[in-house]
Parts: sequence; structure tokens; C-alpha cells
Amino acid sequence: MRALRILLIVVVILGGLFVLADRLAVGFAEDEAAGKLQANENLAAAPDVSIKGFPFLTQVASGTLDDVEVGIKDYEATTGTDSKTIRIDDLTANMKGVEFSGDYSSATAATATGTASITYAELLKTAKSEPTQVAPGVTASVIGLSDGGNGKIKVAVEATILGKKVPEPVYVLSSVTTQGDTVKVHADTLPNFGGADIAENRARAITDFEQKIDGLPGGIQLDQVQAAKNGVEIAVKGSNVRLAG
Repeated sequence: MRALRILLIVVVILGGLFVLADRLAVGFAEDEAAGKLQANENLAAAPDVSIKGFPFLTQVASGTLDDVEVGIKDYEATTGTDSKTIRIDDLTANMKGVEFSGDYSSATAATATGTASITYAELLKTAKSEPTQVAPGVTASVIGLSDGGNGKIKVAVEATILGKKVPEPVYVLSSVTTQGDTVKVHADTLPNFGGADIAENRARAITDFEQKIDGLPGGIQLDQVQAAKNGVEIAVKGSNVRLAG
């Protein structure tokens, strides 16, 4: 019995040491991956990297990590227009089947899915906010975006008729969709500017707009988009997503 107790104590101690070594190793790997991703994507701050699954050391031995979660608080995505960028908030991506080199200088995920958001204030920068003529004597511009409920965006349009500003903004509900790497906002109905006769293409030149978003981390891409309380919520996906290297 004494020998059995000693054996059990040894097993428990070795098990504890293994768990400690495993957690130290995963912490080191997470820090290394975060540093590489920060450098690759030119991020202002290191992202959060969490390597899931236990034990980590057996995953290391296989050269593939089962599940890695990456979180980036703020990311400036390119828009394909000169040096203009758009801020993506709370980007979280779950990476599956991450193959990596021994020194963590390169890491590529077989697949990735995730979420992010764009505030209405940020998306408003895309809309036509400068007064634009839509009919003789009538100018209009988008002055605000907000949640319209049921997955719609409420677009506030301000109009000036014959030099006099219409007292209250005109509101229209708009659908938001994605097409490739572009977010599109399309009015469900057209605004009525005090009964002025405005051609549809003129009205839509104000109410409808789109924003290209490319250069997301690791090559992930837009999947779906929906209007929410504080902004547009985005689903992203990708394959052969590069975390480092």
C-alpha cells in the first residue's frame, strides 16, 4: 500500500508538472503568434491570440493546432480608394487546422470564420454627405445612419428646396448586403422631398451607397452583413488564412 501511495503521488506530481509545462508552452506560443500577426498586419497593438485544446504539446508535435482564436479590437481595413481606410471593430476569427513552423515564423489556417462590426458613424463617411443637386432647385445629402429595426438601416436625408432647408430630415429604410468585398446600402423606398419631382436615379445617387472593404487580416473575406443597434455586424470567412509569415 505504501508503494502504491508513493506511485500515485509521483503520478500526480508528474501530471502537474506536465500541465504546468503545457500551459507555459501555450502562453509562449500565443505571445509569439500575437507578435508575428501584429508585425504582419502593422497593428497598433498586439491582438489577442488564444490557442484552444489540451494538451498543447501534443498539437505542437503534430505540427497542427486544432483551434486558434484571434481578436483584434480595432483594424483599419483598406477600401481600394487611395489611402482611405475604414475602421473595423471587434474582429474575432476562429481558425481551424493551423499549420505552423517550428519557430512560429509562419502559420496558416485551413479555414476561418468570424465576426466584426462597423459603427454607423464610420459607415456614414461613405455616404454622400455633401449637398448634391437632385432636381432643379433641390439639393440633398445623407446626415445620419441608425438602426431601423428588422435588419434595416434608417437613413436620414436632409434636403434644401429653393434655398430653404426642409425643417425635418426625410427618413428611408435601407437594406444592407454584401457583394464580394463590398458592403451595399440600398433604399427600400425613395424619399419624398416636399413633393418635388425627382427621378429615381437622382434620388438613389443620394440614398444608395457602397463601401469596398479589402485587406482584412490574413486574407479573410466578407461573408454576410446585417444592420444592428450600434452599427453593421459582419460575418467573415476564409480558407488558407495566414496568421504569420
